[in-house]
Amino acid sequence: MRNLRLLKSLRCSELQGPGTPQCFSVRTDTGTVLIASEYSVTELDPRVMNEVSLTAERYLPEDGSGTVVGIQDLPDQESVCVATATGDVILYNLSTSQLECVGSVNSGLSAMSWSPDQELVTLTTGQDTIIMMTKNFEPIIEVGIHQDDFGEGKFITVGWGKKETQFHGSEGKHAEVQPAMSWDDRRPRVTWRGDGQLFAVSSVCPQTGARKVRVWNRECVLQSTSETVNGLEQSLCWKPSGSLIAATQRHPNKHSVVFMEKNGLLHGDFTLPFGKEQVKVKALLWNSDSTVLAVWLEDMIREEGGQVNTYIQLWTVGNYHWYLKQSLYFGTDPQRAPADVSWDPERPLRLHLVTRGWASLTYDWGWSTDRSHGVDGQDNANVAVIDGDKVLVSTFRQCVVPPPMCAYELQLPAPVNLVTFHRQPQRTNELAALTADGHILVYGTGDQSDPTARVGGFRSITHAPQLKTTYRVLLDQEEPLALRLLLWLRGDVFLGVGGCAEGPSQCTLLILGPSEAQSPQSTLEIKSRVELEGHVISMCHSSDTGTVALQLEDGRIRKFLWDSLKPSVVGWQDATGYSINFPDPCVQTALCTIEKEHLLGLTDRSHLFVDDTEVASNVSSFVVYDDFLLLTTHSHTCRCLRLSTLTVKGLQVALAADGGQNDQNDETLRRVERGSRIVTVVPQDTRLILQMPRGNLETIHHRALVLAQLRKCLDSQKFREAFECMRKLRINLNLIYDHNPKVFLESVETFLRQLDSINHINLFLTELKEEDTTTTMYPYPSNATGQSAPGACGKKVDIVCDALRCTMESMDQHKYCLSILTSHVKKTVPELEVALQKVHELRVNPPGAANAVSAEEALKYLMFLVNVNELYEHSLGTYDFDLVLMVAEKSQKDPKEYLPFLNMLKTLEPNYQRYTIDKHLKRYRKALHHLSKCGEEHFTEALNLVKDQRLYSEALGLYPTDSPQYKALSCAYAEYLVEQQQAEQAGLLLWRCGEAVRALQAFVGSASWRNALCVAEQIPLPPDQLALLARDLAGTKLIELRRYTEAAILLEQYAKDCEEAISALITGAVWEEALRLVYLYNRQDIIETNLKPCAIYLLFVIFMTSYLEAQRAMFIRHKTRLAVVRELKEKNGLVQVILTCLPLSLYSEASSVMSGSRAGSKYSHSNSRISSRSSKNRRKAERKKLSLKEGTPLEDMALLHALAEIIHSVDKMREEVHSLLKGLMLFQFDGQAGRLQQAYGEALQMMEVALPEVWQEGLQQSPAPITGPNSTANSIMASFQQPRPSSTQDSETPPPPKMRNGVKWKLSILK
Repeated sequence: MRNLRLLKSLRCSELQGPGTPQCFSVRTDTGTVLIASEYSVTELDPRVMNEVSLTAERYLPEDGSGTVVGIQDLPDQESVCVATATGDVILYNLSTSQLECVGSVNSGLSAMSWSPDQELVTLTTGQDTIIMMTKNFEPIIEVGIHQDDFGEGKFITVGWGKKETQFHGSEGKHAEVQPAMSWDDRRPRVTWRGDGQLFAVSSVCPQTGARKVRVWNRECVLQSTSETVNGLEQSLCWKPSGSLIAATQRHPNKHSVVFMEKNGLLHGDFTLPFGKEQVKVKALLWNSDSTVLAVWLEDMIREEGGQVNTYIQLWTVGNYHWYLKQSLYFGTDPQRAPADVSWDPERPLRLHLVTRGWASLTYDWGWSTDRSHGVDGQDNANVAVIDGDKVLVSTFRQCVVPPPMCAYELQLPAPVNLVTFHRQPQRTNELAALTADGHILVYGTGDQSDPTARVGGFRSITHAPQLKTTYRVLLDQEEPLALRLLLWLRGDVFLGVGGCAEGPSQCTLLILGPSEAQSPQSTLEIKSRVELEGHVISMCHSSDTGTVALQLEDGRIRKFLWDSLKPSVVGWQDATGYSINFPDPCVQTALCTIEKEHLLGLTDRSHLFVDDTEVASNVSSFVVYDDFLLLTTHSHTCRCLRLSTLTVKGLQVALAADGGQNDQNDETLRRVERGSRIVTVVPQDTRLILQMPRGNLETIHHRALVLAQLRKCLDSQKFREAFECMRKLRINLNLIYDHNPKVFLESVETFLRQLDSINHINLFLTELKEEDTTTTMYPYPSNATGQSAPGACGKKVDIVCDALRCTMESMDQHKYCLSILTSHVKKTVPELEVALQKVHELRVNPPGAANAVSAEEALKYLMFLVNVNELYEHSLGTYDFDLVLMVAEKSQKDPKEYLPFLNMLKTLEPNYQRYTIDKHLKRYRKALHHLSKCGEEHFTEALNLVKDQRLYSEALGLYPTDSPQYKALSCAYAEYLVEQQQAEQAGLLLWRCGEAVRALQAFVGSASWRNALCVAEQIPLPPDQLALLARDLAGTKLIELRRYTEAAILLEQYAKDCEEAISALITGAVWEEALRLVYLYNRQDIIETNLKPCAIYLLFVIFMTSYLEAQRAMFIRHKTRLAVVRELKEKNGLVQVILTCLPLSLYSEASSVMSGSRAGSKYSHSNSRISSRSSKNRRKAERKKLSLKEGTPLEDMALLHALAEIIHSVDKMREEVHSLLKGLMLFQFDGQAGRLQQAYGEALQMMEVALPEVWQEGLQQSPAPITGPNSTANSIMASFQQPRPSSTQDSETPPPPKMRNGVKWKLSILK
């Protein structure tokens, strides 16, 4: 849905050559044109003219009767090749100015055509032959044009009938073939395919007199011959993309451009907007990228003075429909008529033409989408498409119509060249069209008093605007396209740019307004004229600020002060006054506000600029809507960014990051079809219209637009509008609450009144979840200011259900009955009993309100929400048999299943009945509660229930503490605790209920010696048995548990054995307490016999020889190995990442090379097969995963764990070493104590120094290597050169151990 807009037109008419131009060629290196006339070849430059005569060397006659049949620039040879009708092929060297005849044909030449790669040249002679030569003019072959054979591509007949026997239309099989037109010059036409492999020749058949098209290959071998086409004309052009050959055909009732395939068969056509005998087509010309077809026409009927009109039309195709986009009308003056027309070979949308009066015209075109620019709800999102003398308008607010169809057509009296929409707010649906005859037609909104008016039996949803005024534009320019850019600013004020500029670097800005002079026709005259250095190629206007920004052809940006008393042009500057320009010219521009006003520009190379800053390099289209920038990229995504929350730098970063394609909740990004382009955005809506490459349309609702619209509706409490949008676009309804919980809870009544639908309320309730969708599914943009307000404390689902239920009950509990039931069922713990009770109340007391719901309907709805079996069980749990029967009757249950059970329950005592029901429903706590009320005869059953379901704590609370039932339960509980290895708690229970003997056994078994002694005294035990009990507790329990101090207390105070107590303290290294007892009981002999030898043994054997040295050696060995492992992984890391980026075809070979260096790769998949069915297996898997065996994948992790354990074990010896040092000093073992202190200090210092080396900074959170589709080789290398740990980091990485440096263990007297 794009139009062709003239960006720049340049006229050069100051230089005059000899004769009349016949043909020309464009020099690709300089951009100048080489014009051949009947006298010379002239290089026409806007400043100078270089001429070489062809009559001086007698290549052309001096009387001016000569004809040049072809001219071609040859940049590789720095020459131009000219072919004359007399048969000479002339080569003129542009650098040396030498003229040379490289060949001559006696029969003359009728055409010359070079292949696209300029390796071959074909010449057609006066004898109807084709001569093919190399670029050095060496003949290859000469063949006749007219061949009887079809060619190598002859069709194969499969026996389905001959052509002679088929239907040939109303004229019959013997209809005569129409000869060529009388005005046909009967010269052959030669055209090459874009790849240079085939060329086609259109020539007049000598037998029939009609034209035929033959296709030849690069070796000049005939491939195919076209079928007989009546009315086929002389023009011929092969589409560069290679699919079709364009020609023209005159039918009895129309004049068409037809297309042929390379096999000669017709394939499509379109009709020219002229009568069948009105014009003749002089040439067809495809541009270099096959997007535009130029048709050069001339009237066949001469006017009174013998003059004819000349036209050039530009056609494009979209969705299999051909659009006439531009019409150039050159009038009847023969000096203004084109002598030759050609597209630029390098710039696809640049058209060159030379008039008979030696004026050179150059037109630069550009694609544009003409859309309305309103931002309010009144704008219909209009898009206008030019199609000849019609403007096809689509109003996307009302309907999305696939082109070439539209909402309505505007028929104009002449072909349209420009369309512009009104920029003034509230009037953006009005449009103005500039026609080829220099008129501007203004269309405004018509009478829409009857919006339901029907057209052809159908209701009209859109209304075509009415023609308000037709202005004649008063300009003194005679060339076509007097205005090439047009903006409708306000009222009847238009801003335009003058057409063809005489100078190479100047243009004129025109402010047009209605003429004050009285005239029969409304006219627009020039109110202000501003001359500007440079050519304006784009204009854009902001309706918010009134700014008009201009872009010149070299990328310079200017601001046009059109609303001042004296309009002027100033530079585009930043806040510091620095002049800002685009680095490259842009084909699309738009004004936007990012902190301040900026100009956006998109180049033809997909670079997006904000002023002079490039923010993206893969943008295919963009549009600015309100506060949003929407754009499509070549990575097939559509981005939608809120400009008010960004800076220019932030926009650059956001586009460079590509929106986080791995983040599914990124609302700014959406995947779209390949090649999609933005057409328009529907204002105050969520619809974005995209056009596919073929031309069809798609409507998407971009997540960012949808969420922005929803947030706006929720902020203004338009709940119904938000609900309908969310329901239609499948947005989670939790957002209604999560957006602002506090406001929602305060506006529950408003929410209910706006929805006013039980189904909608139920739908909202059933979608409630505990998650906060503003942080999970629909997070706010990271730089957005609005955030979700905190709600009430508690579970979200319960809060919303309670708030809605309370409000509905206060408004109309009968109307909202089903929604109230839903609020009960949807709670975190469903209140099914309450819901069933309300249904039962409806059955017992049916409401009389008109909008009330019956009990049957309510129960049926409940069964829809809840499984019927679950509902039956909950109804049974209410102990209401009427309710149970009501539910059972609505279910699919067989009465034989539930009636006997219900009848049995009715015969039981109430408490035992409820116990039976609760036990059936597996509600054992309630069952125990009811059973405890059934009397002592059921206590055995209760005790069994407690044991089976382990309800000991609940059972103890149901009986008095002095009852036998309580004692029996306590004993049972104690037995259970003993089985669970909790004998001490069992002893407490038994002691409390009077079972002292059993309690003593429990305390002894749990080594609870204090409680055991208390119970023993309570029994009481004799002194000898008490001493025996103390020895047993100390020797067999406490010493085994390494509780030496407590064992010494028992031996000293209860067993009265001080020697055994001192021995226990020495064994436990409790030196100070042992000395206290030695001197208390005057047993100094124990010092010499037990204490001193034990201390020396501990010093030399445990610490010096075994433990400390072993730990130090192991620490050094693990640290050294860790450094080696890290170095190996650092070397192999880059190669492994490169392998992941390789194509699949290369990966298998590359990975086989790496298999030898990746030690331990055989373990990479083994852990996935380890079962985790038990904790034992999990621990075994963890030990296998963190193995210290060299070469395992996680060897570095295992080494870190081992080093951390060594540090912990050595560090916790501080207190023990301190105590031992004091003992050694006391007994004058200074040397041994000093060596111990030194050895232990060195071990601690070594480990403390090694901590930063082993646990490197950033080990816990290290950035991953930068890879992916947006990465380059340099970015991958840079990411690997950053300091980071080489090993694979995961949750198993141990934190660095903390050493207890605050614990004082050294003795200063040993220093």
